[in-house]
Amino acid sequence: MFPPANDLIALLGINLVLSAGCLRLLSWRRGVTPWAKVFTAAVFVLLWCPVGPARLPLVAYVRGISSDLSISLVAVACLGMYQRLRGFPLVAQRERVSVNLAFAAGALFLYPLALGWGDWDAYRVGWGSWALWATLLVLSLACWAQGFRLLPALVGLALLAWVAGALESINLWDYLIDPWLAVAAIYQCIKSAIGWGLARLGVARRGAMPSSA
Repeated sequence: MFPPANDLIALLGINLVLSAGCLRLLSWRRGVTPWAKVFTAAVFVLLWCPVGPARLPLVAYVRGISSDLSISLVAVACLGMYQRLRGFPLVAQRERVSVNLAFAAGALFLYPLALGWGDWDAYRVGWGSWALWATLLVLSLACWAQGFRLLPALVGLALLAWVAGALESINLWDYLIDPWLAVAAIYQCIKSAIGWGLARLGVARRGAMPSSA
């Protein structure tokens, strides 16, 4: 007997994210080699193998630790894996920076309030709020007007999955963002800021060096 569809979707999402992470780790130094592709495919299959007295797939035990992943994280992981397999980037650097900034800002707004660091629970609006929908619409339109396509696509995909009830949760926030995506986005923002600062420092030092006669 098959499990409910939302359980299968959640397990598939976790498996895809883990497989994408595996491929990224294996291709870090030498690029995507045939061995890396085979190993990643083997990991994907292995995670579906049933183990233990309950005969649950390995990915189900991972789900017990990670909980369900957001649709946004699964989509970003799949996009990254597809880009590595194709061998060229499909998304410009400025698109990636804008997405990281948006998710980092969303995490810094949502999680402190959801943990009780204020008198208002931002997580509550995810049950169904015109304010949240309007904010997502304005953000998506603003990004689209500036030539950014990835963030509106992620928001639209999360909304479609939420309407379809693809995950167990019925809160829209759980489709848009999760703690793993939040940590990754904040890390990437810090990394980009440090890189930008070092680049500016290098330019300033070169400009301060006296020119030789």
